[in-house]
Amino acid sequence: MSRLKILLSLTLIAGALSCNDKNQKADGYGNFEATETIVAAQANGKIVFLALEEGEVLEKNKVVGIIDTVQLSLQKNQLLASKTTIASKSRNVLSQRKVLKEQLKLAQLDQVRLENLKKENAATQKQLDDINTQVDILKQQIKSVETQNAPIINEVKSVEVQMEIIDDQIKKSSIKNPLHGTVLVKYVEPNEIATFGKPLYKIADLDNMVLRVYVSEKQLATIKIGQEVTIKIDTVGGMKSYLGTVSWISDTAEFTPKIIQTKEERVSLVYATKISVKNDGSLKIGMPAEMWIGEENIGVVPSKQQSN
Repeated sequence: MSRLKILLSLTLIAGALSCNDKNQKADGYGNFEATETIVAAQANGKIVFLALEEGEVLEKNKVVGIIDTVQLSLQKNQLLASKTTIASKSRNVLSQRKVLKEQLKLAQLDQVRLENLKKENAATQKQLDDINTQVDILKQQIKSVETQNAPIINEVKSVEVQMEIIDDQIKKSSIKNPLHGTVLVKYVEPNEIATFGKPLYKIADLDNMVLRVYVSEKQLATIKIGQEVTIKIDTVGGMKSYLGTVSWISDTAEFTPKIIQTKEERVSLVYATKISVKNDGSLKIGMPAEMWIGEENIGVVPSKQQSN
């Protein structure tokens, strides 16, 4: 009888422990998300090639496509020809200024010589006045030539700015991937016409996922930014655990999103929280997961049915 009582007691204890395990709840529920970036065209024209496919992992700054630049190249050549023509006008004006400066240099030498001769009464006042007048005229002519050259120089600068704009447009015709990530959606194909701002593809860094969960006001005391928590997902035959780090906690309360199960929970005030998780390839955008505070078991946790 005593042995039977012992066996019965052990059975009751095991059943109670099993019930307690089943009654355990995670500290938070949510879905995985990632920062999605839509890469858009920055130039107009025909897409010459676009070398990417959905699901492909692209490196940062990799050139994945080209938009036709023929028209831009023709515009640049036209501006270059205009710049050459305008620059030739400036050269003519500058050559005139050079001649006038040489004449001024000689006139100033004569001016100094006559001033010395006048002191020795070897030159007349009229001769000195004439050379002074000639020097003043040459200076005015040089100023006039420089004034004529100013708008020509500004015109050359204007053409150069337009050429820089064309160069920037040609540079942006090269489709460069902005970040390391996986192509989620491809919106266009080669030979289609691209316009400025037209979406080309969507990409996201799936190596680092974010689990968005909502915690109650009572749970705020048990969680903080930088804290490590356990994240669990459902797998065949059990649950798989990951190590996550709390990266953000909202400072504003909000009503629980409708995805939360019960009607009572949906009217409660909660705080949005983001958990950063390193992806091993199993985590997907939108996948549901659980957050456990204080759990340390990382790996595959067998289901209760299998363990029983």
